[in-house]
Amino acid sequence: IWEPKGVNGSEPKYSVSCLVPKTDRATLKKINDAIEAAKEDGKAKKWGGRIPANLKLPLHDGDVDRPDDEAYEGMMFFNANSKDAPQVVDRRKQKIEDPMEVYSGCYCNVSVNIYAFAASVNKGIAVGLGNIQKVRDGEQLAGRMSADSDCDALDDEDVFADLPDGEVPDWMK
Repeated sequence: IWEPKGVNGSEPKYSVSCLVPKTDRATLKKINDAIEAAKEDGKAKKWGGRIPANLKLPLHDGDVDRPDDEAYEGMMFFNANSKDAPQVVDRRKQKIEDPMEVYSGCYCNVSVNIYAFAASVNKGIAVGLGNIQKVRDGEQLAGRMSADSDCDALDDEDVFADLPDGEVPDWMK
């Protein structure tokens, strides 16, 4: 979400993978309703009055599509992306600028736009990324860990214990 990336030479985009527990039926219903509405819109405006048989859909079953990744166990997921950077805010709608504050595994509200597309070879439903609101911390799923979780606090006295009074190590000069 912090830097746009391109895949196989494609245009760089900001992106996020959103995991929704299969038990969250209310959210999954909203997503499925939006997908169905996008299908109808695509049928009328993009696909010549019919829904293609090989339509690419954005919502995936983590147990089926990512069986070796325990983070996706019991989850449905979709990927959302945008050419424009999302605004990222906290619970009080204050802007978050520190990339370490919002990470893979924290809980967020994500605004999305679900829409039909017709590319040269593919037709389907895509998810556009809007803005992100961090709701709460969660278990880090991937990527770089924070220094807080990787390091212990050290006493300054421990660093200088073997030196005569008043001297500092060469690396501090």
